[in-house]
Formats: sequence, C-alpha cells, structure tokens
Amino acid sequence: MPEPQTTSRDLANYTAGDFDRGAPQWKEILWVLVKCVFFQNPFPWPSTLRVFWLRLFGARVGSGVVIRSGVNVTFPWRLSVGSHCWIGEEAFILSLSEVHIEESVCVSQRAFLCTGSHDYTRPGFDLKTAPITLRRGAWVAAQAFVGPGVEVGEGSVVAAGSVVMDCIGPRVVVRGNPAVVVKQLA
Repeated sequence: MPEPQTTSRDLANYTAGDFDRGAPQWKEILWVLVKCVFFQNPFPWPSTLRVFWLRLFGARVGSGVVIRSGVNVTFPWRLSVGSHCWIGEEAFILSLSEVHIEESVCVSQRAFLCTGSHDYTRPGFDLKTAPITLRRGAWVAAQAFVGPGVEVGEGSVVAAGSVVMDCIGPRVVVRGNPAVVVKQLA
C-alpha cells in the first residue's frame, strides 16, 4: 500500500501574524451588518445610498459612481474609487491591503480584486498582502481575477475570465490564465 502524501503546510499553527485589519472590531462588525442590508442582497438600493455607506466607513469615493447589488467590499476604509466608475453585480473587493480605482474604471460583474494570498512555501502558510491599482479608464471584465500587487494600466482591458497576477501596462488587452497581452490599443 502506498504511503500517504504529506503536506508542507501546517494549518494548525496558522496565524494572521501581524496583520492589521485597519479598524477596531466594533467598526468591522457594524460594516458587516450594513453590507448585509445594503450590499449583499438583491434589493435595488440606489448607488447613492451604497456610496454613502462606503464613505461613512472610510472609503474615498468620487462622484457619479455606480455600485450594483451584491458587491462585497471587505474593508471599505482601504478602498478609493475615482469619479464615474462602475462596479458590477457581485464584484468582490478583498481589501486586505489598499485598493485604488481611478476615475472612469469599470469593474464588471463577479470580478474579483484580491489583495491577499498565502506563502505556500512556508509551513505556516503566512498571509501576504499587496495593494491593487486600476488606472484611469481601465476595464476589468466579468469574472476576471486581479491578484495582489497588480497594477492595471491606464485604458487597459482585462478580458472576461482572465487571471492577472502581474502588472500590465497602459492601453493593452489581456486575456487568459495567466493573462497575456493579445492586443495593443491605440
């Protein structure tokens, strides 16, 4: 009989280490309650109301921002959204680190902006975080994944379902897993 495989990870000893959630626990609990009522349900609350709540909890949000139902923002105090942006249904913004969305950016439905991961080479599976920046006029299409430390260049397009783990320059279209440049935009 073959011997069982062993793993190099010991999750019994996992800790978040020195990770700082950025706010006191009471604020995070209140945010979860607000998120459940105004963000994580299908009721068509107006974007202005969702923007109000994000600002109240510390997000920096410009004017003319559209935020659809089902959007999940982990820590709004680590989010900045420029003017005239759209964030589509069920987009997930895991803001363990800062997320900067410049003006006129579209984050389509079910896109995932993920600022955290784990060091799979360490037995403790250490938490790693890094900011994400979406430059002016970028579009992250439906169900795309943007990983920690990624900058999407000005005017660039991340095609639907793509996985972006490295920074991409301005005015390109990327597609695939891993995402590669498939077109230069004028």
